[in-house]
Amino acid sequence: ATRDQRVIDLMLRYSRYQLKTLPVTPLGNYSWWGSQRGGDNLLVVYWLYNITGEKFLLDLAEIIHKQSHDWTGTFLYTKAVSTPYSFHCVNLAQGIKEPLIYYQQHPEEKYVEAVNRAFGDIHLYLGQANGMYGADELTRGNDPVLGSELCSTVEMMYSLENMIPITGKLSMMDHLEKLAYNSLPAQIERNYMGRQYYQQANQVMVSRHNRNFVTPYDGTDQCFGVLTGFPCCTCNMHQGWPKFVQNLWLATDDQGVAALQYSSSEVTTEVAGGTKIKFIEETNYPFENTVRFTLRSGGKVRFPLHLRIPAWCKKATIKVNGEIWDEPAGNQVVRVNRVWTNGDVVELDMPMEISTSRWFNNSIAVERGPLLYALRVEENWKNVKGTDKYGDYREVHPSSPWNFGLLEEAIKSPQTGFEVRINRHKKTYPWSLENAPIELVTKGKRIPEWQLYNESAGPIPYSPISYLKEKEPETVRLVPYGFTVLRISQFPVVK
Repeated sequence: ATRDQRVIDLMLRYSRYQLKTLPVTPLGNYSWWGSQRGGDNLLVVYWLYNITGEKFLLDLAEIIHKQSHDWTGTFLYTKAVSTPYSFHCVNLAQGIKEPLIYYQQHPEEKYVEAVNRAFGDIHLYLGQANGMYGADELTRGNDPVLGSELCSTVEMMYSLENMIPITGKLSMMDHLEKLAYNSLPAQIERNYMGRQYYQQANQVMVSRHNRNFVTPYDGTDQCFGVLTGFPCCTCNMHQGWPKFVQNLWLATDDQGVAALQYSSSEVTTEVAGGTKIKFIEETNYPFENTVRFTLRSGGKVRFPLHLRIPAWCKKATIKVNGEIWDEPAGNQVVRVNRVWTNGDVVELDMPMEISTSRWFNNSIAVERGPLLYALRVEENWKNVKGTDKYGDYREVHPSSPWNFGLLEEAIKSPQTGFEVRINRHKKTYPWSLENAPIELVTKGKRIPEWQLYNESAGPIPYSPISYLKEKEPETVRLVPYGFTVLRISQFPVVK
């Protein structure tokens, strides 16, 4: 950040303008979207108050909250999340944080309960294995061929990034990680010159075609391009990674520092009442288990280092200068409080095991650590010259079979049913099929009746499937979801 005082002056003037204008021209005057996205306005007002201490900002916050959509009441007392077409997908991603943002001024438990209820209902009625929800553009279910908008992913990440410091909730930290390392990279071209408006959890063809989406945008919304679908995602996609990086590290109220998301990084901050320190974080996470932190300081200093142990990790190991400090279970933040010296090294090892979860039509998802895995489907890219407002775009067609179910015996015993293959030589920009450094190899069977429907995967068969018992299994390769363009990530199960 620049710390340019002109920014503060501008925002104070704008806030006074809002204080004067909103009682006459409320947030929803020109569009109800203004009231549904009021939480982002509220967020900025509190940010400005924490810098300036200007009391009028709290009065403005009350006005903004009252004029915003009642997300608290909606989540607690209605069936809106479970009712199809209730929300625009991005309004939900932005609005979900509003109760907790306001909670900072009025710490009533109902605001926490509302957001907890919302996430539970989204998972139950709309959830997909990649951490997102079926909404193309309106919320409508959890079928893995329903679309999920790129703006929804980056806005949900931003909402989580702002709720985590308020709640300290571990499930939110894990959810943020899932979006960052799965949903986000899968929807953007590797050179950042194009993106999809919608992605599908089960996506077996990318083509210009009027699929069964609420808003199909002349069939372009699944194609990779700059203007395909609606241009908002081109404007919005760039916030995903930078804001995630901004939230790798947080200051703590015990004058320490917390590493709550893991990625190679450096952080310079003050601890213990003003002592300047620097941590250098080195890791190949989420593709490898180990994260290494090296301290740079001017001398000895006592402060706590907080480390998140994800829920998927059964038992982690924390070493300080080569000696075991702790072996904590997952789903907690561990506090390493000690006297530190320049050059101290902390190593965090989080063994990754294969796990499975159930989704729409009893389908199965396969995960290892923070990564969701999907069927490797070979890609045939096609450049299409644009002749209308959507411009040039790219289609992707499959050149290998996709209609596989996974063997029930592998699902029942995932540690033996899947072979983990790691290729540590693949060190270039990772988010492409040819650069996938990890594969899970298992057995599956093709399901002849499961074919294309309207250029998407047809209705996913209910699992388990027993009529293919006599069919010979084939070798199936799964790669991390974020490396795929074509994929099956929610599989039928075959006996």
